[in-house]
Amino acid sequence: MTVRIVPDDDAGRGAAIDALRGGGIVALPTDTVYGIAVALDTPGGIEALFAAKHRPPERGIALLLADAAQAPTIGQWPAAAATLAASFWPGGLTIVVRRRSDVELPAALTGGAPTIGLRVPDHPAPRALAAAVGPLPTTSANRSGEPEAQEAVEIVAQLGDAIELVLDGGPARGGPASTVVDCSVDPPRIMRHGAISDGAIEAVLAEVAR
Repeated sequence: MTVRIVPDDDAGRGAAIDALRGGGIVALPTDTVYGIAVALDTPGGIEALFAAKHRPPERGIALLLADAAQAPTIGQWPAAAATLAASFWPGGLTIVVRRRSDVELPAALTGGAPTIGLRVPDHPAPRALAAAVGPLPTTSANRSGEPEAQEAVEIVAQLGDAIELVLDGGPARGGPASTVVDCSVDPPRIMRHGAISDGAIEAVLAEVAR
C-alpha cells in the first residue's frame, strides 16, 4: 500500500476522516509531535497502532478529543477534571479519569486499567478529526525506540505502509509533553510534569477544594 501524504487543509482533513472511517491508521500533526491515530470503533485498531510502532501493548494510550464535551461520554468527570479542562484545554494537559462502566472500550486502549487519559490538543487538525469520528486513540508517530518524527517524510520512512495517510502540517511544533493529572483519585495528583506548570495546576485544584 502506498502511503498518501496530503496537506493539512479542508480537503486533506476530509481524506483523513475517510481513511479513519475506513479503518485505516492516519498520521496527523498535533500541538507537540506528530501522532498516529485510528478510529476508536475500528476492530483491532489499537493493536494495529502498537504493531505500527513495533511496541508491545503493555500500557494504554490516551484519547485526543474535539472538545471537553466529549470527555463525559468516555469517563467519569468529577469537578476537578471539569475545572482543569476549563482552565487548560485546549492545551498541554492530559486528564486521567475512571472509565465509564457503561461504555465499552477496547481492552488494549487502557492496558487493562480502570482509567483513561483524555486531552484536547491545541491544534485544529486532531480536533477536527475527533469531531468527525469521535475520540481518537493517538500515540506518537515513530517506531518504538526511534526519534519522534518531525516531518511527514520521516513518518513514512519510519512507519512505512503500516499507515494509510499522513496529514502534512509542516514541521512538528515540538515542545514539552503534556502534564498528566490523575483525577481518578481524590485529591487529584500530578503524574507527569510537562507543559503546564505544577504551580498552575495546584492553583486551580486549590480553588476546587475550597
